[in-house]
Amino acid sequence: MCGICGKINIEGKEIRRELIARMNSTLYYRGPDDEGIYINDPSKGADRTLPSVGLGHKRLSIIDLSKAGRQPMSNEDGSIQMVFNGEIYNFKSLKKELEQNGHHFTSRTDCEVLIHLYEKEGIECIKRLNGMFAFALWDSKNQALFLCRDRLGIKPLFYSWDGKSLSFASEIKSILCDPEVSKNIDWDALNLYLTLNYISAPYTIFKEIKKLEPGCYIIVRKEGFEIKEYWDIEKGAESRENKGKNIGTYKKNLYDLLEDAVRIRLIADVPLGAFLSGGIDSSIIVGLMSRVSDSPINTYSIGYKDIPLFDETEYAREVAKLNQTHHHEIVLSAKDVLNTIPEVLTYLDEPFADSSAIPQYIVSRETKKHVKVALSGDGGDELFAGYRMYSGEYWYSLYKLFPRVLRTKLIEPLLNSLPDSRDKYLLEHIRRLKKFVIGAKGRFEDRVFAWNEIFSRELREKIMNKKKIELEKINPDLGKEMLIKKLSSFDDDNINKMLYMDLKISLPNDMLSKVDWMSMKNSLEVRVPFLDHRLVEYVFQIHGNLKLKGKKGKYILLETFKNILPQLVLKKPKWGFEVPISRWLKSELRFLINEYLSKKKIEKQGIFNFKPIEKLTDDLLQDRSDTSWHLWNLIVFQTWYSSRFHF
Repeated sequence: MCGICGKINIEGKEIRRELIARMNSTLYYRGPDDEGIYINDPSKGADRTLPSVGLGHKRLSIIDLSKAGRQPMSNEDGSIQMVFNGEIYNFKSLKKELEQNGHHFTSRTDCEVLIHLYEKEGIECIKRLNGMFAFALWDSKNQALFLCRDRLGIKPLFYSWDGKSLSFASEIKSILCDPEVSKNIDWDALNLYLTLNYISAPYTIFKEIKKLEPGCYIIVRKEGFEIKEYWDIEKGAESRENKGKNIGTYKKNLYDLLEDAVRIRLIADVPLGAFLSGGIDSSIIVGLMSRVSDSPINTYSIGYKDIPLFDETEYAREVAKLNQTHHHEIVLSAKDVLNTIPEVLTYLDEPFADSSAIPQYIVSRETKKHVKVALSGDGGDELFAGYRMYSGEYWYSLYKLFPRVLRTKLIEPLLNSLPDSRDKYLLEHIRRLKKFVIGAKGRFEDRVFAWNEIFSRELREKIMNKKKIELEKINPDLGKEMLIKKLSSFDDDNINKMLYMDLKISLPNDMLSKVDWMSMKNSLEVRVPFLDHRLVEYVFQIHGNLKLKGKKGKYILLETFKNILPQLVLKKPKWGFEVPISRWLKSELRFLINEYLSKKKIEKQGIFNFKPIEKLTDDLLQDRSDTSWHLWNLIVFQTWYSSRFHF
């Protein structure tokens, strides 16, 4: 795993080595083992109008630790130069095929295999890769720069294009080193952030910087700039491919595919381990690792000594015991977690309010003390309907049986009158019921959006300065339009539509962004077997009623792997990899509200209105309603804004 950056100017304007070196240096933690820079100089050639190119690379050595693996890497004649971030798991079989076709190799890296595969097949070769990756490849013979991101968006890639120059990097902060890139805020992106808790591709918080969407690549030539999609889930595959298949066939194929996905992700020249939360997904990955590995697995879990509601070490311990792993428990106090929050917040390149980034950072930091690579269970929820939102459709089918007058005149007013809180088990269930009834009406698309929404449109319009909304022509429905577009573009049952939407939006922009940010900050590579594209494609051939059976999510997954899971884990209720933000904002983190959401700061800043924020604060502190996610969302933005603009 590495960090990449670079720039191309299609008019041949000089790209200074100092710029690429500065961009590269911001990514030091992504690749502390080695670094390299490539600069071409078209001004010395006969044609002084050819594009100029600079590439930078920071290396985290995982495969072939020798200097032969240094990047930027080239082919024999230097006509191809590439910087690569990620892993190609099928590189050995591809290398064997290329050797049989006369290609020669000087390293044992997957990067060199990709270069030779490109020589043989062109950019379409990416369709043959099984892995996670983001790379830039400069083809001087064809005077073309290719930027590519893996199918599921496991690895990030950002870019800025102004019509003549394109800057790119693994992180936004690297692109901001380029003085030609504007730092103006994209106010639509802020509205998107308030809506979803994160900023979905192609947007970033900066107007001139974009995220390359998963399964896409960019071509930059003298003629200009183009984005192409090279992968997507095939629409309607379930109805065509699986007529007549029984559950036994599904189970066998799922087991074989995931087992192989785990096996090929154990290839490394450095120590590796696994995150073990004690949930279904990570427990399955550990169970399969223990079956295909030649040696005991190292597993890592987080526990909370004084936050029992969020502690799941009991379940992780059972999984570790069953699989005889070398288990490491990272037991934290509330103070330990609180001390980490400032570091996490100041690291973010753009606002990102998923509080699970905090424990993700800690488990990555502690795991890196022992290993350089860790496998995780990320992606299981988005493939097999593991989130509560999916079961909302089941509960909605029952809820709508109540007469409308009973729902609107009695049930909903009664629920809204009750207090709720994430701090207490019973009050958390009341909060969930309130969220459910907000969306339990109207069209399917409206329900799904309401269950995903953080700030409602009404609340966003109250909170954001009206003059700012009008001046910047902010689209208040951007988040809704993005989600509904994905739901309506997938021709399948409602559960698979929701899964497809999450696979395309929340998975890459929330879950995978969080894992990449927090792990790479600690120079740790994380691999995700559930997101092997072969498995993903197969899972979307399975009807939604085998993923969500009644109100029970992950039905087919549990049926497939129940024999390798402890009974305690099979019966475990889903809670989530979170921290008690609600409790802390009322106590130890109260100072964040006072510092970042004060009337003086809000009014001076001119982005938000103070009155609705004051009400959110009072509702939380008076235990009327748990508004902690709203307040945390605003605090994260304010922290980011203050650090970037010294406000």
